[in-house]
Amino acid sequence: MFVKGVNLGNWLVLEKWMSPALFAGTNAEDEYYLPRRLSREAYEERIRIHRSEYITERDFCTIKAMGLESVRIPVPYFVFGDREPFIGCTQELDNAFAWAKKYGLTILLDLHTAPEGQNGFDNGGICGVVKWAQNPKEVEFVLGVLERLAKRYGEREELWGIEVLNEPLTKAAWDIMKVWERYQPADEEMARGSAPVEMDFLRKFYMDAYDRLRKYMGEEKYVVIHDGFDLTAWKDFMREEKYVNVVLDTHKYLMMAESIGCEQSMEGYRRVIEEEFAREIEEMQQFFPVICGEWCLFNSLAGSRKQGEEAAVFDEGKIYRALAKSQLDAWRRGSGYYYWSYKLLADTVNEPCWPGCESWDMGRCVDFGWLPKEIL
Repeated sequence: MFVKGVNLGNWLVLEKWMSPALFAGTNAEDEYYLPRRLSREAYEERIRIHRSEYITERDFCTIKAMGLESVRIPVPYFVFGDREPFIGCTQELDNAFAWAKKYGLTILLDLHTAPEGQNGFDNGGICGVVKWAQNPKEVEFVLGVLERLAKRYGEREELWGIEVLNEPLTKAAWDIMKVWERYQPADEEMARGSAPVEMDFLRKFYMDAYDRLRKYMGEEKYVVIHDGFDLTAWKDFMREEKYVNVVLDTHKYLMMAESIGCEQSMEGYRRVIEEEFAREIEEMQQFFPVICGEWCLFNSLAGSRKQGEEAAVFDEGKIYRALAKSQLDAWRRGSGYYYWSYKLLADTVNEPCWPGCESWDMGRCVDFGWLPKEIL
């Protein structure tokens, strides 16, 4: 098994940096507060227009033409429309399955958010709050969402698998991610008591989720678990015979490597890709099929946009192309990858945007020749 795909980020789970216009006129920094800062009518209009235009049938055709085989679709915990004030999105998923069937793609459904937050990131739905794992009622709610997703889509030929939960933040990465600095909570009282997701809790949750999913999803479909930013901690997990087709998902970003000291040079990046990313994936591939479910070309070296005389000898594209090849070689030590993300709706010329943010947009990367089709 080897899967080549791309994430449909910011379609059904919003991230402000990927589509700033959706948050215009509000001080909301995340999806939790957007409907609380708009009238009901304005919120519904924005969401319905966004969902109908951001990803369409044409995009599935384009993804297939890129040479990819699969899409990872982040979905929110309110996917079924049972958590006010949010709007459900099963119709959009139904459309996606029909488009996938037509163009010969598969779908990995990824439960990307949890009520009260599993990581405190903006992509987790609410900034600075990490309390989901402490609330048994909400843990059960998430298990119920997974079961309902399996019941609705588990027999669809296009379903590649279901990912139990995106990026639960364990102690291994708590200090590195600095949630309390990068993602300030809008409500300090709500955030009080936030803590890492305990590994013992996460293991039990994954086993419970596996049982709930398999009730409605055949063993030929994959159950995907995220590593909690601690890839090698799972060697002794799910070794029992009952657990079949379990895939371990790890997210590898050069930006994260930089945050813990990776030298911002071609030599530094290649060293971390080979000696850390590839080595760990190859090591864990002995225990699970390992996919890199999120990665991109962004790095601070190419993103620095040299000026003046330096620009003459600075080839941004050359850096991206070289690092694309190195990273793809690393992912091939495992069982596949999904690029983050398919597209951005950010104006990188006229609006404030950090240098290099366009490298998160796979469509642009392919069009610019940074990700040549022949190496994907």
